[in-house]
Amino acid sequence: MNIILVSGAKARARTLSVDWRHWTAGGFGLLALFLSFTLLFNYVTLRYAASINHPLLQAILLADQREEAQKTQEVIQGHLNAMALTLGDLQAKMMRLDGLGERLAKLAGLKPQDLPGVLQPGSTPGRGGPAPTLHRNLSLDEFNAMLAQLAQQVDQRSDQLGVLEALLVTDSATKKFLPTLKPIEDAWYSSNFGWRIDPFTGQQAFHEGIDFPADVGTPVEAAASGKVVFAEVHPAYGKMIEIDHGNGLVSRYAHCSALLVNEGDFVMRGQLIARVGTTGRSTGPHLHFEVRLNGVPQNPARFLQASG
Repeated sequence: MNIILVSGAKARARTLSVDWRHWTAGGFGLLALFLSFTLLFNYVTLRYAASINHPLLQAILLADQREEAQKTQEVIQGHLNAMALTLGDLQAKMMRLDGLGERLAKLAGLKPQDLPGVLQPGSTPGRGGPAPTLHRNLSLDEFNAMLAQLAQQVDQRSDQLGVLEALLVTDSATKKFLPTLKPIEDAWYSSNFGWRIDPFTGQQAFHEGIDFPADVGTPVEAAASGKVVFAEVHPAYGKMIEIDHGNGLVSRYAHCSALLVNEGDFVMRGQLIARVGTTGRSTGPHLHFEVRLNGVPQNPARFLQASG
């Protein structure tokens, strides 16, 4: 573009050429001027907006404040949502721990409230103390750290109780197959395990079990769970039952008047299996009770005392 300038009386003309470089420089100059004006306007309005009671300036200031508050609220809400999820997980784990505590208490023969650390539903442990002289608010990072530590402790306690439950279940199952239950309720011994005077010969003889005197027809219960391997009449023991409890352990119930189970039956601990009698080599109504390990007679009193 050519611009012709005419000046003076002699009408002398001058020609000014404007190319793309001049237009570019001018554009940048206008842009810089506009940006400078905008920044200056924003500074002045924000700097003096509080003191200038102009509706337009007040609206701009409030819009900026609302935007900042909304961003802050979104950040806080995000943290709260994350903490709510973590608290929900902790509540579910605490319910699982309460269930484990109740099961462990039952396995241990206790009431749930007797198990250390198990509270009644809806109750909280008592706490107190003097009013603190020093205190401060927890930061969000500190709260998150404490929440993570609590979650870790809950996981550890859950794992520990799970292992303890498995051990107690195994121990409970093992005890069910040990002849620790008295075959006759509230019975006493009339003859112990070991050497004694034989009531028929008057000689010293080894007694391989213990005798429980009782009336004919008194219920006889299985001392432990197992499989009936013998339920017939024996020449010396009379009507007799043998129960195999596994691992070579067998219990024997002799001199019965009636047998209520058959060979091959599976019986549970405490199940009625026979009734007291005086069949076989017997001087009167009683139950002869034996425990054998791999065919070797054991003192039944040691098993019965182990039941506590």
